[in-house]
Amino acid sequence: MTPPLRQGVARRDAVRAVLGDADLRPEQEEALDALRDGDALLVARSGLGKTAVYDVAGRLVDGLTLVVSPTLSLQRDQLDALRATGNRADAVSSARTAVQRCRALEAAATGDLDVLLLAPEQLGRDEVVDALRDASVGLLVVDEAHCVSEWGHDFRPDYLAVAAARERVGSPRTLAMTATASPHVRDEVVAALGIEGAAVVVGDVDRPEIWLGGREVADERSADDAVVEAVAAVDGAALVYAQTRPDVERLVDRLRDVRPDVRGYHAGLRARERAAVQDAFVAGDLDTVVATSAFGMGIDRPDVRAVVHAGPPPSLDAYYQEVGRAGRDGEASTAVLVHRQEDFAVARHLGAGGGPRRSTLRAVARALAAGEPVDRTGLAEAADLAQRTVARAVGALADVGAVDEQPDGTLRWVADRAVAAVLDDVDAARERRRTTELSRADLVRSYADTLDCRRRVLLGLLGEEHREPCGRCDSCDAGRSEDVTDGAWHIGQDLEHETFGVGTVQVVEPDRITVLFPEHGFTTLATALLEGDESPLRSA
Repeated sequence: MTPPLRQGVARRDAVRAVLGDADLRPEQEEALDALRDGDALLVARSGLGKTAVYDVAGRLVDGLTLVVSPTLSLQRDQLDALRATGNRADAVSSARTAVQRCRALEAAATGDLDVLLLAPEQLGRDEVVDALRDASVGLLVVDEAHCVSEWGHDFRPDYLAVAAARERVGSPRTLAMTATASPHVRDEVVAALGIEGAAVVVGDVDRPEIWLGGREVADERSADDAVVEAVAAVDGAALVYAQTRPDVERLVDRLRDVRPDVRGYHAGLRARERAAVQDAFVAGDLDTVVATSAFGMGIDRPDVRAVVHAGPPPSLDAYYQEVGRAGRDGEASTAVLVHRQEDFAVARHLGAGGGPRRSTLRAVARALAAGEPVDRTGLAEAADLAQRTVARAVGALADVGAVDEQPDGTLRWVADRAVAAVLDDVDAARERRRTTELSRADLVRSYADTLDCRRRVLLGLLGEEHREPCGRCDSCDAGRSEDVTDGAWHIGQDLEHETFGVGTVQVVEPDRITVLFPEHGFTTLATALLEGDESPLRSA
């Protein structure tokens, strides 16, 4: 059983050590209360001090605080903050030499560290997890936890290994944190981390200081003109998100007339150049960056006045994460989505995902089914595949209950059916996930095309009900938003559809509702067709 957090005088001293004379915010208090006897997921908007929560909590547990943090820039910022409050903190990452990584793990094992930060990929390395088993981990923190849902299956499969690594290091109390996550994403995060009993603490994620707008254009040139216009309209720092590297480079050229200091950022640049751009932007020495989605996590510049999207993101969850980088000082800011209708085909392609090939899954499954339990390194050798390829396959097989990771790190085949049947189950699970992801991409189109209050649509997806128009978006400015205070539908309402089964209302607009059906994804239904005896819906 997980020992409770220390309370009373110890908690007051810990808060004072981290925050000085400042008081905990309500969300911070609630999260610490939730952690008293177990695990917690904290969803709180940027600027509400999520790092302070685990800094305080770490001082109230016996043992090491282990933080899973997805980017090097975010780790660096967190290290600085943790050391500033007196923590003995270090990191294990690809930016450190092998000697530095070894010393950090040794310090963790001998009790000479309070906090250790690492990327999820490090938890896929047997030698790292073995070292952490000797470190007496008291608190596991998964930062930017929405990545478990958005990246876990395809982009960074090592996120799917976090739950198994958690068990291997003794199943410590776990705190997952993110700025925004829809109810669907919250459920995925809790399940993926193996903390099904976790308390879910959700703060008010509304950012009323950010004005929301959309611009539909006919062609690429008009789109670029709209981006330039949106950036030129604000006085201060601006961040532009583009979909591809060529888009980044083209927009940098177009923006030079209004922002001579503009720089680009994408994965094709050398690491040193990317770091220089990011450092200059955070320090205030650079005011305009055009970037792919690789830029932004860990960026904590308070005076960003505009976030402009040149094309739709893959989901509204991702959009609000990126929009949230504006106005962190609480001052008026803008967020504009510029799009062409054909852009949504790209977004659907990005949302469709991939996954390991069937031949790869078959090789991994046969290697596991034919022998004794084996660790990841041995499995990669047996299947004659790269370790990252094996990690993706293991994640997919574990999703359908065919593989179990033991406390000692070995993988065991536990399926009670033939390999071919397991692969069919993986295909079916992938298709269900693909359907949901494609429908999430379609929600972005609904947001872009809506004539109703944009904030209501966004916050509805994130589980917050705002039935009155916000007064801070282009639809409200144009007088198009309607009050739905007296409507028959409400967010969180469970309904049963005669074709799609049971679902939950996610978004309410005057003429339509969006419902999440587990087997069919997000589905938009016209309310005019849902009334009367012939309605396909009924209360669940």
